[in-house]
Amino acid sequence: MNAVNNVRLDDIVFDGEREHVLATWETGQHVDLAAGISRQLALPSSKRFSDALRSAESEGRTLLQPRAGVALIREQTALLNALSPHCDVLPTTIDAYTRHNRYADAQTGIDRSRQAGTSLLNGFPAVNHGVEGCSRLVDAVEKPIQVRHGTPDARLLSEITLASGFSSF
Repeated sequence: MNAVNNVRLDDIVFDGEREHVLATWETGQHVDLAAGISRQLALPSSKRFSDALRSAESEGRTLLQPRAGVALIREQTALLNALSPHCDVLPTTIDAYTRHNRYADAQTGIDRSRQAGTSLLNGFPAVNHGVEGCSRLVDAVEKPIQVRHGTPDARLLSEITLASGFSSF
């Protein structure tokens, strides 16, 4: 069994590992670290999860956040906008295929959902929608969005969602 060590990876090793992760699904090629950092820095306070937490703490409030996720961007946007008046921060619950890095199966679920006219996935397949699709979602809502998942290996999911403007993971 391999031992786990809590040590910083050498930059070359890190970059090689990151390149490998980004190549695990086609949308990974559209992740630009510098653009993602710029996007995070440009988020207004109203879309920063940390600002919502800080404000709630200073006011002694508990934040309300439901769980919600569906297969398609348009429907996820409508869902989050419908929830927005009733909660403090917004969720995006990730689908089971994505949580297990089964992106081809998630794509099949997206395609079948489009054909059926309803979500056939139990969450939002953010990796398949990529930076462009996830950015559209972030831009279409007024509150901070958190990625809700139980992914054992969430490296690609985190690259895509954080580069898109999700402000909590």
